[in-house]
Amino acid sequence: MHALALLIAALLAFAISPWLLREMREQGHVRANYRGRALPFPFGLAIVVAAVLALIVLSPLQQLEVAQVLHPETLAVTAYVLGIAFLGLLDDLLGDTLAGAPRGWRGHWRAARRGQLSTGALKAAGATGLALYTLSTLALSTGRWLLSSAVLVLATGAFNLLDLRPGRAIKAFALLGAALTIAAGARALYSLGPFVGPALVAGAYDLRERAMLGDTGAGVLGALAGLWLVLTLSSAGLAVALAILLAITVYGELRSISALVERLPLLRHLDSVGRPSR
Repeated sequence: MHALALLIAALLAFAISPWLLREMREQGHVRANYRGRALPFPFGLAIVVAAVLALIVLSPLQQLEVAQVLHPETLAVTAYVLGIAFLGLLDDLLGDTLAGAPRGWRGHWRAARRGQLSTGALKAAGATGLALYTLSTLALSTGRWLLSSAVLVLATGAFNLLDLRPGRAIKAFALLGAALTIAAGARALYSLGPFVGPALVAGAYDLRERAMLGDTGAGVLGALAGLWLVLTLSSAGLAVALAILLAITVYGELRSISALVERLPLLRHLDSVGRPSR
């Protein structure tokens, strides 16, 4: 029955997405993508809206013991993901106006040293606080709690670095989720289910260049990926994940991930799969 949460949330996302796309266009909530196409933005909101609607359906089923559709970890998942979605939305709405729109960790640090407020700094601080708090509800040892928090924060940020081309973030998320599920089973998938279903639907719109996820959606994908790692891996596995995420973060700060993808034929091919040719 735990798969029901994923299924219901995905169906709700599929149902509301055309309406949300239309409303965003009519209200002028669009932004030019890397090819200059004006697309509804930030479509990551579809993930949050569908997940919240799904919880309205699922929570009574759980409370009345009609069906066990939610895992205990879903509470922590929901708290973290909704918090990250809010911080991402704040960045999408105000990121181009506060502190001269600094980019990257160095840009946000320089803005902070000048006494200027940047949404990137708010996201970093907010993600750290949310990670420390929500993971404290999972009864982890102190060492694993700190390690898990670091993985969660870096994963959340890493997907913002990936979200520079249509579908890149959702492909990375789907591949990671599939690998973790094959290796360790579906329990973590079901804990994340109310958000994973809508994420896949919204990601399909992003891949086909019908909408842009924005930092709202990319942050949610990163939050889900980080939580998937935390709920699946051993401490040793988390240490390896932390090293990889740190390498991605540093590389994305100093170099262009898009340029790296273009230089490597396999990555370039995977990056282009499913994307409109023009």
